Amino acid sequence: MSGLAPATATQDNPAPVLLRRRRIAAAFAGSGELAAAVDGFTPRAAQQEMALAVFDTIVERGTLIVEAGTGTGKTFAYLVPALLAGGKVLISTGTKTLQDQVYAKDLGTLIRALGLSVDAALLKGRQNYLCLQRLARAEAEGRLPSRQDAEHLRAIGRFARLTATGDRAELAEVPESAQIWPLVTSTRENCIGQECPRLDECFVYKARRAAQAADVVVVNHHLFLADLALRDDAVRDFLPAVDTVILDEAHQLPRTAADFFGSGWSLAQLADLAQDARALGLAKAAGGAAWVTLSQAIESAARNLRLLLAEAGLAAGSRIALERCPAKPTLRRGVAGIDDALRSLAEAVKANAGRDVELDALAPRLVALRAEIGAWLAALDRAIAPADEPKADAGGQDGDGQDGGGQGAGGRDGGGQDGVAQDAGEQDQAAQRVRWVALTAHGAQFNATPLAPGAAFARAREQQVQAWILTSATLTLAGSFAPFLADIGLPQARTERWDSPFDFQQQALLYLPKPLPSPLRSDFPEQVADAAWPVIAAAGGRAFVLCSTLRAVERVAARLRSSMQRDRLELPLLVQGASTRRALLDEFRRHGNAVLVGSVSFWEGIDVRGEALSLVVIDKLPFAPPDDPVVEARIRRLKSLGRNPFLEYQLPEAVTLLKQGVGRLIRDERDRGVLMILDERLLGKPYGRTVLASLPPFARTREEAVACGFFGAPDQR
Repeated sequence: MSGLAPATATQDNPAPVLLRRRRIAAAFAGSGELAAAVDGFTPRAAQQEMALAVFDTIVERGTLIVEAGTGTGKTFAYLVPALLAGGKVLISTGTKTLQDQVYAKDLGTLIRALGLSVDAALLKGRQNYLCLQRLARAEAEGRLPSRQDAEHLRAIGRFARLTATGDRAELAEVPESAQIWPLVTSTRENCIGQECPRLDECFVYKARRAAQAADVVVVNHHLFLADLALRDDAVRDFLPAVDTVILDEAHQLPRTAADFFGSGWSLAQLADLAQDARALGLAKAAGGAAWVTLSQAIESAARNLRLLLAEAGLAAGSRIALERCPAKPTLRRGVAGIDDALRSLAEAVKANAGRDVELDALAPRLVALRAEIGAWLAALDRAIAPADEPKADAGGQDGDGQDGGGQGAGGRDGGGQDGVAQDAGEQDQAAQRVRWVALTAHGAQFNATPLAPGAAFARAREQQVQAWILTSATLTLAGSFAPFLADIGLPQARTERWDSPFDFQQQALLYLPKPLPSPLRSDFPEQVADAAWPVIAAAGGRAFVLCSTLRAVERVAARLRSSMQRDRLELPLLVQGASTRRALLDEFRRHGNAVLVGSVSFWEGIDVRGEALSLVVIDKLPFAPPDDPVVEARIRRLKSLGRNPFLEYQLPEAVTLLKQGVGRLIRDERDRGVLMILDERLLGKPYGRTVLASLPPFARTREEAVACGFFGAPDQR
């Protein structure tokens, strides 16, 4: 390691800390190192203050939670003190886009500006890297479902001979969604770790070894939380020990933590296991068992369970709590059939123990999978028993129980009872979880999501003697950190908040049309499109239309297409689902006058600066649907504790996502634009004032002519 040693101070000698603190303050000044070396750097008092707060937290090894409005420059505000404080630093981001930006752009810029010698490493999850052992097996078998898979395999083989990193993102020729990837990448379950004959060449091992040696490691929340939730058994030292942890885009942590502190299994997981068992058995122990028959039994049991779910009336896209699953006895028989097939395979693997290391590695996979399935069988037994039938509950929808959720961007950070059930032996209420099933077109996932992931997150924090800095542009509700602190389980953390430096009164306008449509109307998407069209036309396109559901995306897009044809105004219309998110954004920027209609994935993590984006239309407040199994269970839990689920959970989550969507509009000091929100509850419900108080201080209007006129020159407004 070549970075600075950690800044430490004693009562007799505070100089190391004071000197570095002064240097940080000076670096952000108008005549400082950043102004001298970074093009376009503008001194901002809030950025300097945040940097000093971060530094103090690093020295104290405390916990700091920071909301820094768009334009504060929070990335530099945490990177500069982290670099100058010394020690080893781990930075985790919520999106790969920011992860790549921090590693490839911001870190290099600041290391040069500050004249430091610092080694940085980028580390992604295991499935982002090519596995040479599994690639060799796939090439040797030569049995692939389609000609396209075979072409992709040849491309990956060529890539493997040329790449230094094995990062699949470097191979644009093979789509991220290609079916070949699971065959040539590894998972924690199927990696044989230190026993692998190609360990010295392993891309995952090389990336983690580089992370161990680096001064600064950049990961994402999925990898960070996976490390907290369970240490990797296949390759030790999953993430390095560090002095400072910085969690950017921290608003995503409660949702993501629920995934990693929960558990589950899927039909796709069964298919992968069956495929591996067949291939390894035939290759390593051909006479040791009827491998084809055993793998086919697993595949048949999985297909049968998916068919039973469909026959019970559950369609693709359904998310349903175990307690609400129809035909639970039939479902139990289907799950038991899978367990029987897995038991037979486990016996065959045990009988052939010691013949091959990869074949032996199937045994712990089977143990773990059967444990998950066994927990589901026990939960199904409890759900079937008449004495355990859950009591009816109306749910908590919108404060008044009538119109709160709509079909919004559902979160996965809750839990319930069994459907508010506890796993065997769990008596602590914090360990409760909701069991629920999610169906895809051909598969299904069986999830157990914790009720209070913040409790697990807090326990993990207590075990780490480090500084933790959590930051985002959207953490507060009307200026209060309380909901986020409760969600993340850190109620005693130090909090700081700095508003955006942008002049929203001059740069932006909040337009609430008169009258505002009601989300309860059956033609709400068409009303949204009709209200937005005059402003879209006045802006000459250059618009995002953000919808709360994919269903609304199609209807809004269809109505806008009709309006364009009627008025003979040809604007490029880009619709989510027609291509990848990256491709749609590239096309949006290239056109300069496009209209993009998208759902939740376009509400955050997107940066379009300049005139290409001058109008953001949001159809309604993005409440999570109250009948979502995780949301419903968390509502019920909060009610049982005598708390208000709407004010403490549903409203804060909706406002956080809304603020993310609003944040797409003004990205720098030169941006100008109009924000439209088309939900009557914003003015008709008491909580509307809280929502408005959580947004930047836009100028406001209810007049269409004023909104349309905003797109003229500033002196003509």
